[in-house]
Amino acid sequence: MSGRITRREMIGAGALLGAGFWIGGCSSGGRTRSPNEKLNVACIGVGGRGASNVDGMAGENLVALCDVDDKRAATAYKKYPGPKKYRDYRRMLDEMDRQIDAVVVSTPDHTHFHPAVRAMQMGKHLYCEKPMAHSVWEIRTMTRLARQKGLATQLGTQHHGTDNIRRIVELVRSGAIGEVREVYSWEGGDRGMPEIPAEFPPVPEHLDWDLWVGPAAFRPYHPAYCPYLWRFWWDFGTGETGNMGCHILDFAYWALDLKHPVRVEASGPPVHSQTSPKSMKVRFEFPARGDRPPVTLHWSHEKEGPSILKERGLPAGDSSYLGKFHSVIVGSKGMLLCAYGKHKLHPDAQFAGFQYPAETIPKSPGFYQEWIDACKGGKPATSAFDYSGPLAETVLLGNVAYRFGEPFEWDAGNLKAKGKPGADAFIHPPFRKGWEVDL
Repeated sequence: MSGRITRREMIGAGALLGAGFWIGGCSSGGRTRSPNEKLNVACIGVGGRGASNVDGMAGENLVALCDVDDKRAATAYKKYPGPKKYRDYRRMLDEMDRQIDAVVVSTPDHTHFHPAVRAMQMGKHLYCEKPMAHSVWEIRTMTRLARQKGLATQLGTQHHGTDNIRRIVELVRSGAIGEVREVYSWEGGDRGMPEIPAEFPPVPEHLDWDLWVGPAAFRPYHPAYCPYLWRFWWDFGTGETGNMGCHILDFAYWALDLKHPVRVEASGPPVHSQTSPKSMKVRFEFPARGDRPPVTLHWSHEKEGPSILKERGLPAGDSSYLGKFHSVIVGSKGMLLCAYGKHKLHPDAQFAGFQYPAETIPKSPGFYQEWIDACKGGKPATSAFDYSGPLAETVLLGNVAYRFGEPFEWDAGNLKAKGKPGADAFIHPPFRKGWEVDL
């Protein structure tokens, strides 16, 4: 069973991709159900983060669970004995096409695109984990296909559904901190650059290694890649920037209505051909949006955070996952520090007695529920691909600039680094033989 996505399949799905753009007639979209009727959901990748996503779908009809690693999937399989179990998502989709309304993809980054596109071609609504896909081209392709097929989508940026981020967006949009021209966002720690394996043990019986590798260049199995450290290998993951960037840049993206940068530059330790770095800095320049000025967004993966924290005496927040600050939005009248679970206006004295603006963004019914409701004909989820696609593209453009080694002007419409054809290899890397996208 080949992983190839053929031209015939594309045309049969009502879409043709050329030079990164979808053209052709409109499709009828995915099947929708009444609000009181349950969705039939299939989940691909059900260990780790995927297990939480399966739990998020538990109120609907779970009809199929798919994972290439029986051991990794064992907890979900035991917890949900009813759904049919598969190793190969292609067989699952082919055999259960008429029974599936919606698909959840929670596999490693390099295996998001193929199952996602196959499911959407078949008219299935899609929930996909961040950073949506493994390359900028893949993200754009998925975003355009979802729009053309009229499908309900959601990117797995779970904190996007919280009240905290809504208050952050309202504060910025109300003008509480004035005009914003600069943002600093960061992830602490120094994860990256795993050791290169020298010896290769046998593939465990519980793992289908060939399917796990999927569209990436084949290599022998090693636990340095699977089940978790794949994040820090370029063939499989997108480094700490891809891992956390969609979560953290979400604050500024939503609050400032950002979309595509016009210039990107990055720096860090010498580039390794196989592994992602332990630290990295990226500068994104965004154009003016209406009456809003241009914005410079600084992203960094640094153990101690960006220098602005010490230079301006900014608090770091507490050490908890929800309480540690990851962004500071700098305005002409003050700053707003953002954590997943809280935020803080700075400096304290300037905002003493501050009255919050009226709440204008409706409360989320729950991050998963947003998508479920959208699948049943409700309004689009707040992290649907039309919003989160450009966010995810920007995150991965940071990796492109770092690996390419030169700054570039970004032509978002054509997915090109202007005058830098060498960057194409990182914008749209090739797939392994048998997994090509044949257009």
